[in-house]
Amino acid sequence: MNIRITSRKFKAKDSLKDFIKNEIKSLEKNNNQILDVNVILSFTHIKDSIKTSEIIVTVPRHTFSVTVSSDEFEKSISSAVEKLQKQLIKLKTKRLTRTKE
Repeated sequence: MNIRITSRKFKAKDSLKDFIKNEIKSLEKNNNQILDVNVILSFTHIKDSIKTSEIIVTVPRHTFSVTVSSDEFEKSISSAVEKLQKQLIKLKTKRLTRTKE
């Protein structure tokens, strides 16, 4: 699994990068076929300090994308990972039901 972290208009701290990697590793529990993960961090409003995290996950024959905005990157990343987990679980159940038929 390749994890690519891009921070737009700022430099992400190592602690934030480690947090992102740990959160992304938790996705492997739901689907071990994850090929690539792209994480894009950006500020949408500098005055209001709204931080946006976009996570794009590529698995064979599927690409999932989630964008979440929050006042902290940790909150937005955690929320995005939860949404991705739901999508990956749904994909896994679809595959399991197709193989049973």
